[in-house]
Amino acid sequence: MLEIQERFDTVGYEKLASEADCAELHITEALDRGSVIGFIAYSYGTEKTVVYDYDSGGDIMLCDGLVRSVMLKSVLKGIKHMLFDLKEDGKFADLKKLGFIRGDSRQCNDLESFMNGCQSCRNKKDNMKG
Repeated sequence: MLEIQERFDTVGYEKLASEADCAELHITEALDRGSVIGFIAYSYGTEKTVVYDYDSGGDIMLCDGLVRSVMLKSVLKGIKHMLFDLKEDGKFADLKKLGFIRGDSRQCNDLESFMNGCQSCRNKKDNMKG
């Protein structure tokens, strides 16, 4: 069973922690039967959340879940923007496919509307069934 859990340390992520230019790096991991199959590394600011890296093992749905979990926590903290400060340019492709970013932008603006858009899609789907 897939679980997405925030870690409360950076053990195993020391290199990433030293490269990230932030006061407090957060790590959220995707676990399958207790084994780590992916992660996302980020920090919260007053105006934006910065994502420094992620690894979804090439699974676009896992990428979606990891990013959305951080988006939701950001919205709950009142943060409205997310900046993807990734070192590997290839990682932007899945973010574009999933609609988190557009064109050459590395920022997702108005997280609350983005998350509410998901609710709108679900409501439209539910209305089509009934």
